[in-house]
This record gives sequence, C-alpha cells and structure tokens, in this order.
Amino acid sequence: MSTTTTPVIVYSSTTCTYCSQLKKYLTEQNIAFEERNIDLNDAFRDELEEMGMSSIPVTVIGETRILGLNPTRIKKALAQ
Repeated sequence: MSTTTTPVIVYSSTTCTYCSQLKKYLTEQNIAFEERNIDLNDAFRDELEEMGMSSIPVTVIGETRILGLNPTRIKKALAQ
C-alpha cells in the first residue's frame, strides 16, 4: 500500500498494548517502519521528550507526529 519514501518511525515501549496494536496495523498495511523502543534505548526516550511528547505510541512520518493508533491520520500523512 505504501508507495512513499518518507521514513516511518514508531516510538514504542515493550509493555505498551497500543504500541503492539499500532505495529500490527502498520505490518498488515505493508507500511515499513523503524521501531524506536524507549525501554531499550534512553536516546529514543530523549528524542521523544525533545519533540514535546510524553506518551506513546508516537508515529513520525516526515514532519507529522501522530499520537496513538490513528489509521486515518497515518494514511493522510503517507499520502502527502
């Protein structure tokens, strides 16, 4: 489905149910993404804080930041 070359980055944690649902959704939609697990790397947690985000999951597509599992916003961001 995804024909974009814009990288998709997902900030997640190991025990986050919504993170798991988001990653499953992206995989089912054949949307390639890079996972940045804040439990496994403090630098990823710092990146998230620098963006002004304190909750997860956060999907970053280009300049767009999407909090939570929001298929509509994800599709819209990928279409740009």
